[in-house]
Amino acid sequence: MSTNRQINAAKGKRCQACRNDQPLGFDFSMAFQPIVDLRKRKIFAYEALVRGTDGTGAAGILGQVTDDNRYRFDQDCRHKAVELASRLQVPCMLSINFLPNAVYEAATCIRATLEAARRYNFPAERIIFEVTEAEEMRDKNHLKSIFTEYRRQGFTTAIDDFGAGYSGLNLLAEFQPDIIKLDMALVRNLHEDPVREAIVKGVMVVCDTLGINVVAEGVEHPEEVRRLQALGVHLFQGFLLARPAFEALPEIHWPEI
Repeated sequence: MSTNRQINAAKGKRCQACRNDQPLGFDFSMAFQPIVDLRKRKIFAYEALVRGTDGTGAAGILGQVTDDNRYRFDQDCRHKAVELASRLQVPCMLSINFLPNAVYEAATCIRATLEAARRYNFPAERIIFEVTEAEEMRDKNHLKSIFTEYRRQGFTTAIDDFGAGYSGLNLLAEFQPDIIKLDMALVRNLHEDPVREAIVKGVMVVCDTLGINVVAEGVEHPEEVRRLQALGVHLFQGFLLARPAFEALPEIHWPEI
């Protein structure tokens, strides 16, 4: 079978599963962690994070995702995130992780998300779609086409774990998202590491030039926040501010910075 025929066959299989509402085979839920704007002292967004139905971590759930159920899992994650966000009355942006290798056609695969937003009365324009840089991009042009379509639909786009994955700054040469989220490996103990500080400083110059917002992930110490603020970062996410809360919106501990 030729490559194109294989791709079309795989697409057809996924479409059939979607039309038949084929069950995923396992259940899961979500926890929510805030992204805060320390400059304005307000919540910018909540990220929906996969969890087991008993609140356990994502590893046990993600370990059940295969090539055969990746598309259904990706769709179910979007639906679950919107449903819970509506139930919890999330008042700001909602950040949803998506699997680019599960999206075969952006305009078609977004329909279930739009339907969920309508069903649960959650404003679609408040949805952020973020892709993890740690997932290998099989086709960067395909990812670019997904982001282009999502922007056309009015969604915000983000690259998660920036600096930890396959492409780094080369990824920004292909497309420019609205947001990048600095991986915690770059953020950790930045105030004691001039090399990490220099790298983040360079990323900030690039993002400022391209009009991209930057989120620092995984902040745990006030010293990290102070140094990142000095570099121009004002959006933060991490245990210093709030741990993820299972099916709830956690209380935020505003640091005295």
